[in-house]
Amino acid sequence: MADSVLYEVSEGLATVTLNRPEAMNALDTGTKVALRDALRDAGADPAVRAVLLTGSGRAFCVGQDLKEHVAILAAGGGMTTVAEHYNPITLAIATMPKPVVAGVNGVAAGAGAGFAFAADYRVVADTASFNTSFAGVALSTDSGMSWTLPRLVGHSRASDLLLFPRAVPAAEAAGLGIANKVVPAADLPAEALAVARRLAAGPTVAYAAIKAALAFSASHSLPESLAEEAGLQTAAGASADHREAVAAFLAKRPAVFEAH
Repeated sequence: MADSVLYEVSEGLATVTLNRPEAMNALDTGTKVALRDALRDAGADPAVRAVLLTGSGRAFCVGQDLKEHVAILAAGGGMTTVAEHYNPITLAIATMPKPVVAGVNGVAAGAGAGFAFAADYRVVADTASFNTSFAGVALSTDSGMSWTLPRLVGHSRASDLLLFPRAVPAAEAAGLGIANKVVPAADLPAEALAVARRLAAGPTVAYAAIKAALAFSASHSLPESLAEEAGLQTAAGASADHREAVAAFLAKRPAVFEAH
C-alpha cells in the first residue's frame, strides 16, 4: 500500500485513511490506485466486517489532483482515470457486502464528495463541508455522484448543487440528508470510529442484505423489490447471526456476532 493511503484492520474493522495532508488528500494516480486496491481488499477479506474511510489533516479529500491533471492534459492524455480509478472506487464502496462509514474530517470536494456520498453512513465534523466542484472546472459529474446525490437530496437539489457548485457546510448538509451525524471537529475521529466499530460488531449478513436491498430497490419496481427482499430475508433468516440474535433476545443478554 502506498504511503498516501493507510490501511489497518483491527477487530473486524478496516480503517482506510487518505494520507496526503500537505495536498488536502488530493487524488494523484498513486493515491487512486492505492485507495482502489485497499477498498477491494477490504471488500474481499472475510475478517473485515465494516470499513471506515477518512482523511488525515484538515481535509477529507478535495478530489482530483489538478496539478497532475494539468500535466496529463499537456501531454495529450484524456480522462481515463474515471474508468480506471473513480468508477472502481465508487463501486467498491457502494457494493461491498459490508457497511462503509465515511468519517468526513474536513472539506470533501469533487470525487472526494462522491466517495463520501457512496458510503452507507457519514459522520461529519462541524467544520467540514461538501462541494460538488465539477461544473466549476467545466466538467461533468463522476464518482457516482449522478446516482448517489439525487438519492440523498432529491433531483431538484442535486441539480442545484451540481450546476452551481458551492461549499455546503456541515449543518446544511445534515438538513439536506447528506450528513447522518454532525459532531464537533475534535470529536470526529472518536465518533466515526465508534460508529464503525458498532457496525463491525453487528450482524454482518443482515447489514449486507440491507445494503443490497436498498441498491436493488433504487432501480426496480415494488413487486421486484418485494421478491428481492424475500430472497435476502431467507438468507438472513438462515444465518448464524439470526439464530444468535434470537437466542440472545430470549435469554435477555447481548448478542455476540461472529465474523463470516
